[in-house]
Amino acid sequence: MTVTAPEKAPAADVPKAGATRLVDRIFKMRELAILLVFLVMIGITQAGNSEFLSEQGIKDLLLNATILVLVATGQSLVVITRNVDLSVGSTLGISAFAAGTYLQGGGNPVVAVLLAVLTGVGFGLLNGALVSLGQVPALVVTLGTLYIIRGIDSIWVGSRQITAADLPGGFVDFGSGGISAVPWLAMIALAVLVATAYYLKHFGSGRELYALGSNPEAARLAGIPVRKRILAAYTFCGALAGLAGALYLARFGNVDSGTGNGYELTVVSAVVVGGVVFTGGSGSVYGAALGALLLTSINSVLPALGVSSVWVLAINGILLILAIAVDRIVALRVANALKKRNARHG
Repeated sequence: MTVTAPEKAPAADVPKAGATRLVDRIFKMRELAILLVFLVMIGITQAGNSEFLSEQGIKDLLLNATILVLVATGQSLVVITRNVDLSVGSTLGISAFAAGTYLQGGGNPVVAVLLAVLTGVGFGLLNGALVSLGQVPALVVTLGTLYIIRGIDSIWVGSRQITAADLPGGFVDFGSGGISAVPWLAMIALAVLVATAYYLKHFGSGRELYALGSNPEAARLAGIPVRKRILAAYTFCGALAGLAGALYLARFGNVDSGTGNGYELTVVSAVVVGGVVFTGGSGSVYGAALGALLLTSINSVLPALGVSSVWVLAINGILLILAIAVDRIVALRVANALKKRNARHG
């Protein structure tokens, strides 16, 4: 009987697998660090203000984060593909007004939410088509659609305003209701977050988004349908911006032509602070959600500690710069690790 030794894995596969584990480990540590900062910040605030973590206080923290978490989840997929969507704030605003206008006429709340989502899908498809099929830089495209959507919104809305009194009572109650300290809206955002993370990890098309963001040309040569994946990412991002618009309407019951102004910068900050690398190919939606939770919590923490809210924007900017610096350091460390492993294995 002849016994053959098991074949060894090719040397090239060893450094590649090791580098992948290294990247995963680094970004998991990044997400844990964000969670730790958040918990420490909440702990210090609770020590200075014993009412901060009351049932209503926890509920407010979750409600404040819900909208941003949803939009950041969609933005993450776009950023992972090495693109960006700056029109999410405008999409949120016009979707919220579309849903509110429908509800003013005595419409069904479920249909109103679907209308908001479809509005977002339409603008997401427009962005995705221009970027993927038209080969126009994402920054240029989405900056243009930001102003186009905002202009349409301003013309349509004008000086009108939708208030909670114009909406069905059940819809507004749903926006502020929940189980104990956990709002319904937060449960919806969590469900979307978990489903998206599962898709990215367990579906081939989800993993292809990372391959595309890491090296678009290599992904194209490997047979990945690059244009189709970019279009899908933008469509999903638009859909979640539309859903966020409907939930914004339920949460605040107030929409006008200024709704969503400047929101895109907050979303990008949350995504980058959460560890989704702006050059694509790395990060997770869980990290983006933690970044959103951290940024929205700062708005609640500072007033609770008696600090002026004017510091919020400055702190957000500092966190954004730190996140970009960390991403750069991580990229250099991974590159050095790859060189050493490749040299070691010939």
